[in-house]
Amino acid sequence: MTIDLVPPEAERLLDWTALTAALVAGHALPRAEVADMLLYRGRDTLLNRGAWIDGLGQLVKCATIFPGNAAEGKPTVNGAVTLYSDQTGELSALVDFHLVTKWKTAGDSLLAAKRLARPDSRKILLVGAGNVARAMVAAYGSAFEGAEFSVWTRTQASAEAFARACPGVTVAPDLQVAVRQADIICTATLSKEPLIHGDWLQPGQHLDLIGAYTPHMREADDAAMTRARLFVDSRATTLHHIGELMMPLAAGAITEGDVIADFYDLSEGQFSRRSRDEITLCKNGGGAHLDLMTASYILNAWQER
Repeated sequence: MTIDLVPPEAERLLDWTALTAALVAGHALPRAEVADMLLYRGRDTLLNRGAWIDGLGQLVKCATIFPGNAAEGKPTVNGAVTLYSDQTGELSALVDFHLVTKWKTAGDSLLAAKRLARPDSRKILLVGAGNVARAMVAAYGSAFEGAEFSVWTRTQASAEAFARACPGVTVAPDLQVAVRQADIICTATLSKEPLIHGDWLQPGQHLDLIGAYTPHMREADDAAMTRARLFVDSRATTLHHIGELMMPLAAGAITEGDVIADFYDLSEGQFSRRSRDEITLCKNGGGAHLDLMTASYILNAWQER
């Protein structure tokens, strides 16, 4: 048995268009079986995710989220990704955790934006200045020609540091003004209270919600959820697992029927924008099946190098 060790250096072999094609192909396979386990110690989290797709294989991804690491200059998210053979269940690869997480998270949102954002979208607002936001500059930049990025965070210093690290990105001093001016709004924070308010949204915008991943987190308020046409990457990993959907569902602001489509509806054409003026919103839940599709794409690129 040969076990592939896929290092961070594999990134030079990857392409955003090829990744989104792999995600579309993965959703044409039998529906994934997924399961999550969450453990907590104060603000610290252990997240264990598993996925099985018949014809593709199995994956287990273990992630630790320690927000306090940032103060010490250490990554706040760490973990491991293991891939297993579809035929025998044997361990087939260890793929760099940060590489899979970066490309899965950004690729997930990129696929949604390709289907939901207006093709001529140019002004892209990043809410949050972490690694996810940095990856979104590259991902969105690959699909939206002439994209102009701005960034907003709660602290001016972190926004300015992000802008220095990402040439061409400008700092947005006022969130409400920046939201109103954007074509695409991408949130990637650890907020437990809504940052994006529905009465700020304008016709034709696309709202990409990435950050919330627990039942206690959300980045957009009920008004945003009711004003927009709602989409998710996976109903199975968002509706009853993430506060972004759980809270407005519990409050009666929306119903499960208001979620129009997920990625398993791509082939039927339901996951799409209908008009230039409608507001679209997609919740990126990032389930383990997407990790499996992404890790398999990365492994194939590494083996074919």
